[in-house]
Amino acid sequence: MNLAFDIDPSVLASVRRDPEEFVRELRLAAAVKWYELERVSQGRAAEIAGVSRAEFIDALGEYGVTPFQQTGEEILADLDALKRVDGPENG
Repeated sequence: MNLAFDIDPSVLASVRRDPEEFVRELRLAAAVKWYELERVSQGRAAEIAGVSRAEFIDALGEYGVTPFQQTGEEILADLDALKRVDGPENG
């Protein structure tokens, strides 16, 4: 599917990008934001951005967005729950 919209040439000039660069950056920025808002997974966001998952994870760092969708507290709670399920001998 193709999506088209008009952008004034002055916008491209102000961000110092040619049309192809602008579209690439726009796709990446949208994918990063949607990932940050937990609307899409990393894999889907990478697909939207048109990059590999590894490249997307690198881009998250450039945008200051964590690659983890769980907080540290949520991860620790999950670990505690796993320990309770597995029993004390495994944890």
